[in-house]
Amino acid sequence: MSGSKDEDPKALRRKRRSWALEEKRRIVDESLEDGASIAEVARRHDLNANQLFAWRRQFGVEPAEPKELAPILPVTIVPDTTAEESGPGSNGQMEIVLAEGDRIIVWADVETAALTRVLKALARR
Repeated sequence: MSGSKDEDPKALRRKRRSWALEEKRRIVDESLEDGASIAEVARRHDLNANQLFAWRRQFGVEPAEPKELAPILPVTIVPDTTAEESGPGSNGQMEIVLAEGDRIIVWADVETAALTRVLKALARR
């Protein structure tokens, strides 16, 4: 700001535009065309999309209903049967292959402390 007496602070403010009823109707009709995006129509006319929504309400345009809702399907949860289909003795089994090629096979009931001791002993070799 230069502080000049010639500058009018009111002139620096954004002025509200006044839209004729016919202009509003034309823009609202454009927003109702098939495939029209409200945001794009609003930008094209230098409008805020909320203003366009307000005009649509003013002209009695109801919000569009979704064309087709996805159906809700029934779901049944059943227990996992893959363990029963596995061969005997493989239930809950894990194989650990170490960098040197050593293999350790443990079952689900292995004690964590015991497995930790074995792995530490093999790491010291």
